[in-house]
This record gives sequence, C-alpha cells and structure tokens, in this order.
Amino acid sequence: TITLCWKSSKRQLVSVVFVARVRMTERCKLRRARFDSLDDLIARTGVRRDELATLAEVGALNTFGYDRRMALWQIERAVKKEGALLKETGDRRQEIGGGAVAASSPLPKMTPVERMVADYAVTRLTIGPHPMSFHRREFALRGVLRAVDLSRGRHGCRVRAAGAVITRQRPGTAEGFVFLTLEDETGIANIIVQPSVFAEQKTTILDQPFLLVEGRLQIQDGVISIKAERCRRLWTAGPDIESHNFH
Repeated sequence: TITLCWKSSKRQLVSVVFVARVRMTERCKLRRARFDSLDDLIARTGVRRDELATLAEVGALNTFGYDRRMALWQIERAVKKEGALLKETGDRRQEIGGGAVAASSPLPKMTPVERMVADYAVTRLTIGPHPMSFHRREFALRGVLRAVDLSRGRHGCRVRAAGAVITRQRPGTAEGFVFLTLEDETGIANIIVQPSVFAEQKTTILDQPFLLVEGRLQIQDGVISIKAERCRRLWTAGPDIESHNFH
C-alpha cells in the first residue's frame, strides 16, 4: 500500500484536504502517476467506493471536471451496474480535461455552505470561506466586530466578538482564569474568562464550538484581548470545529 495525498492551494497557502489509502500492484507503480479519468483511477488503484465518496465530498475529484455531487453520482455509475435510476439520466458524455465525463447529474450542486460543512465533516478544515463569513452581515447588524477590527477599538470599551473556538487553555498558574482563542475570517481574538464567569457559564464555554463573547476590550503593550463578561452559543447548527483544549 502507499499513501496518496491530495493538496489544494488558496492565497499561497497549501493545505492537505485528504489522505487516502490506495492499493496498487507493482505494475501500477511503474505506470504514470496521473489519472486521466475516474474510471482510470478506479481501474488502476482498486480504490474502494467509500474512499471515492469521501474524495468526492471534499472536492478531490473536481480535477476530472465534476462538481462534488456530480462526482458522487458518477461514482455510482462507475462502481455499480446500470439500473433504472441511472438509465433515466441517459449516457450523454462530454470531453473535459482529456477524459470523458457525464454531461449532467440529477443531483443539485452543493451550495457554498454545504461545501464548507462537508469539508469540516471529513477533514476538520476548509480552504474555502470561513464559516463566520457566511453570517457577517447579520453579525454587523448585531454590533459584532471582526477580529481585525478590535485593534481600532478603545481600551476599556464594551465590545462583542464571535468565532470558532480553536483553543481553550487553563494554566495551573493562572489562578482559575481560562483563555480562549476565537477564529473568524479575518484572524483571531484572545478572550480572558475570569473564574467567576467560567463557573457560571462553564457548560457553554466548554461545549460550544462557536461563541459570541461580550466584554471589555483590553489593549495593553500592544496585546489585544477581551475580558469576557458573557459567553453565548452562537448558533444551534454549524460545522464540527476541532479545538485544542487545556494543553
């Protein structure tokens, strides 16, 4: 077996979007690494259907000319015998990128939000828009600042910030203080939670992947943070964000 990595880039940053195991014979190892089509990929590697489905969900098969849901549809055509449902779509094919692919799919394209949720579900990250960006207009109306805007604030003023909780820290020498890092589409915001606030809102602070924080802006020696007075759940549904807690 070998390990095959798919990589995508955005704004000069390269991220690994999925790592899949593929079983290859000695003959395949000697052949060219590039795959001309989905059928070629299946024939030369023996990749399983569930692995193909995962690759489709995160957009790794887009290179063959598919969007994510069209790729899922074409996987079924490739690995199963054609039945009544597949026959209904016909066998119209077109040339894309040197290989023949189906011209249409009965499945609707994923929306940007659906693509983002799929990315987090499979890879725990996305190279597309940040989850917070989809609600920025609503947040602006509620007076929620972006992380990048905090530096323009005045020390001691009341502010609101929101984001994905990517770290939770509670150092043994901090006398019960908890430190959070919220991430949005512009950067990160540092949150200081006093022991009394943590005791009152512990469940929300520990369990919610996205938080809306209200408190006092602290700007000291170039270090920007928010001294939290209230932490609230941002929304009831959203992607599963991986957080590093109490390390």
